[in-house]
Amino acid sequence: EVHLVESGGGTVQAGGSLRLSCAVSGFTDDDYAIGWFRQAPGKAPEGEGISYIIIRDGDTYYKDSVKGRFTLSRDNVKDIVYLQMSNLKPEDTANYRCAAGPGDWVLRETGLHPNEYDDWGQGTQVTVSV
Repeated sequence: EVHLVESGGGTVQAGGSLRLSCAVSGFTDDDYAIGWFRQAPGKAPEGEGISYIIIRDGDTYYKDSVKGRFTLSRDNVKDIVYLQMSNLKPEDTANYRCAAGPGDWVLRETGLHPNEYDDWGQGTQVTVSV
């Protein structure tokens, strides 16, 4: 059974940084991807994710709104994926969830679609103050 646990959320001032972690268990190989999704308070989840990483080769993909500010990395020994967030803005305030999917998308942007993911963590809250 696949299990995902996020951590690292908190409150930070605008312009600050946070690093989120997604601890992954239950996979027997590296043929999967980890995506990150977010939901702002009082709003529906964003229709697409903000980024993902292909575990086997480390390939990453980012939504334009976070490109250049957020960076994904992985530790394949510890089975943890990190989302380094820099230059945070108040509009980045949300509950952040990681999810596991197959990662075998022909079109890279397909990997931002939440319905491509089968297993989800509970989330970690990020609050960016003005």
